[in-house]
Amino acid sequence: MAYEWIKALHIISVIAWMAGLLYLPRLYVYHAMVEAGSMRAETFKLMERRLLKAIMNPAMTASWVFGLSMLYMNPVLFSEIWMIIKIGCVIAMTAAHMVFGKMRKELEQDKARRNGIYRMWNEVPTILMIIIVIMAVVEPI
Repeated sequence: MAYEWIKALHIISVIAWMAGLLYLPRLYVYHAMVEAGSMRAETFKLMERRLLKAIMNPAMTASWVFGLSMLYMNPVLFSEIWMIIKIGCVIAMTAAHMVFGKMRKELEQDKARRNGIYRMWNEVPTILMIIIVIMAVVEPI
C-alpha cells in the first residue's frame, strides 16, 4: 500500500513540476518582449521567481524523492533498459530546470533578451516528457 501512495505522490509532484517547466520559458518569451525596467518587466520577474522557487523547486525535489523511493522499494527496475532511458531523461529534465534558473537570474538583472533561445528551450521539457511517459507506460525496451 505504501508503494501506491508514493507512486501517487510522485505523479502529483511530476505534474506540478512539468506545469512549471512548460510555463516558465513561455514567461521568458513574453518578458523578453517588454522594455527592461518597466512595470510589466518587474511583474514578469516576480511571476518567474515565485513560479521557480515556490512551485518548481519543491515539485522537482518531491519528484526525485518519491521516484527514488519507488526505485529503492523495487530495485529490479534498474535492470530494465526503459528505466535507464527514463532516468537519463529525468536527469536531462533536471538540467533544463537548472538552465531555466540561470535564465531567470539573467532576466532579473536585465542582462538577457534572447527571445529565440527562450522559444527553443520551451520545447525541451515537452520532448523529454513524451519520452519519459512512453518509457514509463509502454516500457518498449
